[in-house]
Amino acid sequence: MPTLGYSAAMIELALRFRTDGFVFIPGALDRAALDIATGCFEWTLAHPGPGAGAVLPGTPGTFYQDQANPDSFPAYRRLLTETAIPELIAGLFGAPEVWLLYEQIWFKDGDTRRTPWHQDLPYLPVSGDDLAVLWTTLDAVDAEHSLEFVRGSHRGPLFNPSAFNPDDVSAALFDAVDWPPLPDIEAQRAAFPIVSHAMEPGDAVVFHPATLHGGAPTVAGRRRRSLALRFFGNHSYVARRPHDGMANIDGLKHDDGGRHPLKKSALLPDGVLYRHPDFPRLRPKT
Repeated sequence: MPTLGYSAAMIELALRFRTDGFVFIPGALDRAALDIATGCFEWTLAHPGPGAGAVLPGTPGTFYQDQANPDSFPAYRRLLTETAIPELIAGLFGAPEVWLLYEQIWFKDGDTRRTPWHQDLPYLPVSGDDLAVLWTTLDAVDAEHSLEFVRGSHRGPLFNPSAFNPDDVSAALFDAVDWPPLPDIEAQRAAFPIVSHAMEPGDAVVFHPATLHGGAPTVAGRRRRSLALRFFGNHSYVARRPHDGMANIDGLKHDDGGRHPLKKSALLPDGVLYRHPDFPRLRPKT
């Protein structure tokens, strides 16, 4: 991994990111950045996109999410250009090239279900080492109700992803021919190196999208507003999936008329460098 120009602390973070598949960074967002992130969350909440809707709908404890809104780029521009987030991601990649893949929010309020265990990568038409998800919460959460990770699981394999079926969380999205079944992590938690972190607003976890993770539930009287930004860098490649771009989960068809570059990049030849001019390039600055 290139290290020229990066501090010893950043090099250590990057090594942990590569080894564990995630890294916890207290205070990653300063007060100004946190205020901008809160504004982005509120903008997305007020402007539902094609990927907005309930997760695990029709059952008790459902919660709200929205992702990959093709109209979100201007609203998120300050967060992506006036804060330290792109430099942090570049440091974890050990290289200057950083592009935004897409944004996502979740809103859990009161008694909610947990987000099923899954990997993000099987849903996306991309692969490679230089991929990262920055997840932050606008509300303080204890470790028991935070995002959870299986350490080292980004090294493979890629499992048949959860279909997010509200009646059967074990239901798989793809045909089983080339995809091993997702293990029932929740039923055998002691068998996996599960890690979670108590988090205050401004803290962040950055993880590789192949890392197995799941979101703990919230309880009565508590809410969790969380925001994720997904990035890719130089060493990322088109990976054709059994769907075109975002998977159709829980009726979230993401039918934006093909406007989001996720849809456009999904049609590129398998294995070529993952690039499309419609993805905002954050580093190096243009």
